[in-house]
Parts: sequence; structure tokens; C-alpha cells
Amino acid sequence: MDLRKLKTLIDLVSDSNVSELEITEAEGKVRIVKSGPAPVAMVSQVAAAPVPAPVAAAPAAPAVVEAPAQPSGHTVKSPMVGTFYRASSPGAKSFVEIGSQVKEGETICIIEAMKILNEIESDKTGTVKQILMENGQAVEYGAPLFIIE
Repeated sequence: MDLRKLKTLIDLVSDSNVSELEITEAEGKVRIVKSGPAPVAMVSQVAAAPVPAPVAAAPAAPAVVEAPAQPSGHTVKSPMVGTFYRASSPGAKSFVEIGSQVKEGETICIIEAMKILNEIESDKTGTVKQILMENGQAVEYGAPLFIIE
């Protein structure tokens, strides 16, 4: 791979929300990993915008709202921004289902980012208790994907 192309790829990664990029060509394989703080999710930027107050007063809501129960077990989180896929192609069998036994390092889903399919591996051995994303759903960095016990 020529130096100009490599520099262009490095600049693209540093200017984007992508934290890691791997390219394989006939000449070899290049992996670019961005170091530093994690990118800020778009949701937090939108939440910081001021919201106008409603004109009519709404009835008082209860002061304590129960939070949804936190799932027990280990949460596998997205290492990047992209699109979540449960299988390698539309007609293929899903990598894992609820109740599947997985080993550390086993592929459990794919996240597509910038037309690159990234295999996401389990970081824990156990049983898949929950699948928290829908096939084809957009995911943010750090979004919970699976619960493994």
C-alpha cells in the first residue's frame, strides 16, 4: 500500500467516529486504531439542547419513577458505531440465539461500519440470556448488545 493512501486512511479515521479500521489488500494488511477518549454519542449532544417549556401546566407526575430492571449478567457492548447484524448474510443462520453457549473469542454478531463488516467476538464464556439489538439496527459506541451469564 502506498504511503499517500495510508496517510489518507489515517486522516479519515482521526477525523471520524470510527475507532478502528482494518484493510486487507494483495500487498498486505493494515490496521489503524484510534487512541484517546471514546467518541461522544450524538444522543448526548441532542440532550444538551435547551427544550422550550410547555405553555399549559401538565398534571404533576409522581416524583419517583421506577427504572427498568437491570439485566443480571455480563453485558457485551459495541466497540464501534455502525449497523448491527445477527448473521453474516441476510439468508444465513444467526451467529447466536438466546440460550446459545458461547466461548470467549467466538463471533456473536457483525457490525458494519463504512462498508466494512466487523466480526464482534464474545468477551466472556457463558450462555446468551438476552439479545438487546434488532437485526439491522444502528448502534452507538458502547451500546449494550448481549447479556451473557
